[in-house]
Amino acid sequence: MHSDTQPDYEHLQRAAKDHLWMHFTRHSSYENADVPIIVRGEGAYIYDAQGKRYLDGLGGLFVSQLGHGRTELAEAAAAQAKELAFHPLWSYAHPNAILLAERIAGYAPGSLNRVFFSSGGGESVETAWKLAKNYFKLTGRPMKHKVISRAIAYHGTTQGALSITGLPPLKQQFEPLVPSTFRVPNTNIYRAPLFGDDPEAFGRWAADQIAVAIENEGPDTVAAVFLEPVQNAGGCFPPPPGYFQRVREICDEYDVLMVSDEVICAFGRLGHMFGAERYGYEPDMITCAKGITSGYAPLGAMIASDELMEPFLEDGAMFAHGYTFGGHPVSTAVAMKNLDIFEEEKILEHVRSNEDAFRATLERLRDLPIVGDVRGDGYFYGIELVKDKATRETFTDEECERILFGFVSKQLFAEGLYCRADDRGDPVIQLSPPLICDQQHFDEMEQVLRVVLDKAWSLL
Repeated sequence: MHSDTQPDYEHLQRAAKDHLWMHFTRHSSYENADVPIIVRGEGAYIYDAQGKRYLDGLGGLFVSQLGHGRTELAEAAAAQAKELAFHPLWSYAHPNAILLAERIAGYAPGSLNRVFFSSGGGESVETAWKLAKNYFKLTGRPMKHKVISRAIAYHGTTQGALSITGLPPLKQQFEPLVPSTFRVPNTNIYRAPLFGDDPEAFGRWAADQIAVAIENEGPDTVAAVFLEPVQNAGGCFPPPPGYFQRVREICDEYDVLMVSDEVICAFGRLGHMFGAERYGYEPDMITCAKGITSGYAPLGAMIASDELMEPFLEDGAMFAHGYTFGGHPVSTAVAMKNLDIFEEEKILEHVRSNEDAFRATLERLRDLPIVGDVRGDGYFYGIELVKDKATRETFTDEECERILFGFVSKQLFAEGLYCRADDRGDPVIQLSPPLICDQQHFDEMEQVLRVVLDKAWSLL
């Protein structure tokens, strides 16, 4: 198939069904249905092969910060590919990687000045765990290797990142995984009735469970705690007040590294370059990806404190880890241009000045009997669906299958809204639109959600 001829729709459908193995996809669902084929994007919208327009309510996959069709980003990629298409960072450097590392270090909190590039989020998480183990071996604490993370949290699909992930259904088919990871409660206050009217007490309790887990495992064996600023899976759990400050105290007390997993939360999603900045804490490492290029090229990074780099500056020392495409010249060129646009167009300020309106617009859905909770921060929200608002009773597996996947997911898309219905935890709809969105887009999301959720309730 030559790229200069447009394949016809039937050909694409047949080839997709015969050859393309899609990610996290039930292929049986396309036995008697067309595979949705997205062909272009413009601003906050995407278009399918038949010309239908959809509002990109998920930013692709929490990725498309600046929206679609930004020719400046495409041109930055093309210009770099003409000049130097590829060179690895294995004992060599190239200007974009150097300048982007400097720039990211400038945005990152405190002493997080060392930037290790990967090609995506899972690789960044792998890097952080490997660094934690390596660092403690080099500094005379070789037993410290275990990782603590939160229930229902998602940290990636590679064997190490999947081990840190707290979603049993995603893990079982791939076990045995990397041993030595342990779970603590997350910050889902909606499901913590004992603390319902005291978020600070809840935050203190949730953070203290990390200390309990460290004690249970033995502080001399625990290397790191991995936490997202706002936990995605389960449906957007923001931290209660004081939570991260208490976690920082606990990590300092037990000599455990605090990793802020910001694959989703960094680069403006919460109105700041980093979620750690928004919630006022300084981790030992930040993992990031996605929004760093607004999705125009694959790139991820692990940002470490100067202290973690120190043992690797000794004579003959080396962090024996890397990725062929980590810090790719084209990807880093795109990231630099992406961050230029962030500054020129004041994207962070735009999110901060519009987030209250976004929240208020989604809050209007609370009058629907099926909407139990609306939660999140910045441009990152979860809407939890329930059977009974008073008791907060959730759906059965059968109802989830029938209502959430059988109806809500498909119907939102049919009505022109691309977002995600998710049952990792309790059933939620996740929204993470491009950061360029404003009130007209918020209204459009709310209107489609209202129509579809109203119908979903009648199916219950």
